[in-house]
Amino acid sequence: MTGFIDPLAIMLIGLGMGILLVAFYFLLSVLGKIETARNKLAMPAMAIGFFDFISGFLMAFTWPLPGGYNMLFGDPLLMFGLLLFTGSFMFYRDRDPSLMTILSFFLGIYVILGAYAIVLDQLEKGADFLPAFGLYLSSGIGALLSPILLLKPVGVSKILYYIEIIVLLVAAFVAFFIGYNALLEHLVSFAHYYPA
Repeated sequence: MTGFIDPLAIMLIGLGMGILLVAFYFLLSVLGKIETARNKLAMPAMAIGFFDFISGFLMAFTWPLPGGYNMLFGDPLLMFGLLLFTGSFMFYRDRDPSLMTILSFFLGIYVILGAYAIVLDQLEKGADFLPAFGLYLSSGIGALLSPILLLKPVGVSKILYYIEIIVLLVAAFVAFFIGYNALLEHLVSFAHYYPA
């Protein structure tokens, strides 16, 4: 190995972008603007989904540092990217992507268990704990709630759509917060790094 490249900052920013696009999809769905969503969101979501899939894949299979961070972050990012890419491709091709939310539900269980592991195994400590736990908790809840897309946005289910949008916006904000902070920290810490 020639050296360690730390892509976590851009991976987190990519995750935030993907979650934000999903939140916009839910918003445009509840507003009855499906064609607007198809025209404006499908291609960007495919691109971000592909990026997240590749980033998660590389981390899942090549993470060189000790610990289970490849399982904690790489694996769910890989699956999120795959679901986002596939769902947006289906949507672009005028296929109903709502059944993808069932798969997202199962990914949500994985992510919630990741949040539990962050607490139980003290995987994050100090100032990093709350943002990391918040990211896993909010994105996990967002994934668990995603099957509401199977319901038409009327009555009580319309309220669930708005709750889902808020949860996804919180998750996206936390991913951006951690990602941009990681960028600043990593620029300083890797400024004088030379591979061995």
